[in-house]
Amino acid sequence: MNILYAILYLILLGVASHYVGQWLPRRWFHPDRFPFRCWKWEQEGGVYRRLGIQHWKDLVPDMSKILPDMVPKRVSSRETAEEAMILVQETCVAEVVHAALMVLAISIVLICPNGWGVALALFDALLLNLPYILIQRYNRPKLLRLAEKLRRKEEKRLHEIPDSDL
Repeated sequence: MNILYAILYLILLGVASHYVGQWLPRRWFHPDRFPFRCWKWEQEGGVYRRLGIQHWKDLVPDMSKILPDMVPKRVSSRETAEEAMILVQETCVAEVVHAALMVLAISIVLICPNGWGVALALFDALLLNLPYILIQRYNRPKLLRLAEKLRRKEEKRLHEIPDSDL
């Protein structure tokens, strides 16, 4: 029966984390600061490419396709720099939420103190949360580059002299 309580606990954490993530003020999240900035060893996402993340990242469930209050996780060159930066901030929020879920999952061992509790906590951490953290860390440098490219494009457009003024 304890394993059922542990599973229900994980479900409750998952649901609650959505609302907590939506509530967190975005001004708290700065992609250029610790812990979100790209570490040297991450090689601007290169380390994640070697893990083959580009092949499996789109296979994991994306809650933004189900929950309308979430920011869609797709951006294109038709977007503005500001929209790209909103998505960058969302990667920071998602990373924090999934890291918190990993930490909170450790308490499953208190609910289910036998080997099943440890197995369930590891399953939750390694399969239900760590992949999402890796995806955020892989996508963030690309999104930052896109935001910068869009910003330069917008600046160039603002500084161009319209033909009618010549």
